[in-house]
Amino acid sequence: MTTISQTAGRSLRPSSSSGFFGTLVNAAFALFDRLERRSAVKTLNELDDRALRDIGITRSQIEDAVYGQFKAELTRYL
Repeated sequence: MTTISQTAGRSLRPSSSSGFFGTLVNAAFALFDRLERRSAVKTLNELDDRALRDIGITRSQIEDAVYGQFKAELTRYL
């Protein structure tokens, strides 16, 4: 007779951070994030300079703002 037991505190289902399924889920989230950021950059590039100035960035700061690489002087206004 074979007995199967579960160790206390361990789940039998695979965690989302391990194995093939976890890698696939992480890749899907990374792809979604990338597409969303590209869309934001495109939308901001379509704004005129006055609208960009109203939200506190210049055209050269669009990608930094979208990708979270704010300069120190920008975070002071947010």
